[in-house]
Amino acid sequence: MEFLQFAFMQRALIAALLVGITAPAVGIYLVQRRQALMGDGIGHVAMTGVGLGFLLNSSPVWMATLVAVAGSVAMELIRAYGRTRGDLALALLFYGGMAGGVLLINLSPTGSNANLNSFLFGSLSTVSPEDVTAIGVLAAFVVLVTVGLRRQLFAVSQDEDFARVTGLPVRALNLLIAVTAAVTVTVAMRVVGLLLVSALMVVPVAAAQQLSRSFRTTFVLAVAIGTGVTVAGTVTSYYQDVPPGATIVLLAIGAFIALTAVATPLARRRAKAAEAATQTCDAPLPASRRPSDDVKV
Repeated sequence: MEFLQFAFMQRALIAALLVGITAPAVGIYLVQRRQALMGDGIGHVAMTGVGLGFLLNSSPVWMATLVAVAGSVAMELIRAYGRTRGDLALALLFYGGMAGGVLLINLSPTGSNANLNSFLFGSLSTVSPEDVTAIGVLAAFVVLVTVGLRRQLFAVSQDEDFARVTGLPVRALNLLIAVTAAVTVTVAMRVVGLLLVSALMVVPVAAAQQLSRSFRTTFVLAVAIGTGVTVAGTVTSYYQDVPPGATIVLLAIGAFIALTAVATPLARRRAKAAEAATQTCDAPLPASRRPSDDVKV
């Protein structure tokens, strides 16, 4: 436990813990909506915010949050109202965001390729006390939304038409999911990196779904898996001197493979048991238990 003696590792572990909670908490709604790659697109857009932060000599985390939120709202509006040109508009938004971030960082007097790599792939030593404060505030918002409004968000993610009939503000909830996903991306970019954050939002959820089909259990398992892999990946990156983002994502994929290997035989046994029970119910009654002809029915 010697790594806890260093202040930068303490900050990195706090940030990793918050990322492990928030990323799957939002990712479960994106998976339900079949928008698993939305986090990747927001990460591209957030790069422009990071570049603006360096150019304007302000906090890259807060500036990335503002730009990512604006980009996520634009994505949701394109999804809702876009038709044949929707995919093209999203592609322009994604690639323009990444290109803008790279250009602005290089124009900044304090920016460099090292700064760019730390945001793209994560870095333990760059998590400052100000970053921990910003990540904590943003993570609290994400948890408040994903847990406090879980019933409404689940209803919208499952069936928008049904949610609209029941009187839920579907458009507002869709925008809230998009904004929360954008906030989560900026929460995770210091630890996992903007290019890999989408994996942490999706893979723990997919791993949890191997063992559970209920929303509540999947939510809890996904957060537990996300927390475990982020903390383990952060510690591993310290001892092995490897990138934390890549380590965390590979651990999450390993957890998915392991849980799939465990869940597959169990699913087969349950299917066989259900088939046997169905065959037993459909089998004819023995002669001694059949109703006789003289029994009135």
